[in-house]
Amino acid sequence: MQRIPEPELMNDPAQAAAYAAANFAEPHNMFVEKFREVFPGTDVTGKVLDLGCGPADVSVRFARAFPECQIDGVDGASAMLQEGERLLNKENLTDRIHLIQGMIPDVDLPDKDYGVIISNSLLHHLHDPAGLWECIKKYGRENTIVFIMDLMRPLSAQMARELVNTYSGDELLVLKQDFYNSLCAAFTPEEVVSQLITAGLEHLNVAIISDRHMLVYGGI
Repeated sequence: MQRIPEPELMNDPAQAAAYAAANFAEPHNMFVEKFREVFPGTDVTGKVLDLGCGPADVSVRFARAFPECQIDGVDGASAMLQEGERLLNKENLTDRIHLIQGMIPDVDLPDKDYGVIISNSLLHHLHDPAGLWECIKKYGRENTIVFIMDLMRPLSAQMARELVNTYSGDELLVLKQDFYNSLCAAFTPEEVVSQLITAGLEHLNVAIISDRHMLVYGGI
């Protein structure tokens, strides 16, 4: 199946509210669990950069898992960040998580480099994926930990529909359509490997971790 790009920003308030209210506990908990699995024994302290943080659910889970870190979360959609601010206030994490609106790779961040850069489900939204890898090189430093989790494109539209039925059968119609669109917009592991080679980040690892997710991880 050829890639079908989707809009880069989820800026409709109703769409953002539906996304923020959805139950993503399984994949978002897996994000933290896989981080611990591929970086065993790593005690994350200091500044973490979360690219494409959306409504900040992953940021919150990561902050809870590593209580000595502070997180700068970046997203281009103001509607998503409004939902994120609500969550941070509810979780009493406004002192540890700072949300910033901006588009990568040009966003101006408060720190020049970060010890850990994470991202969940941003890559498939990008019309030009090079922006993500450029931003990682721009704000990383020697030995920065990189951990990217994203969807991967199925072989066919039928397979995409089957994944939607399996994993979002009880969700709102808007979320089912978003999930289908995201699967169609996702990259294959082979395409990501090619992106990394072009970006000079070929030393990062690419691994398939589920029937719909892949990881990009390693050190700069």
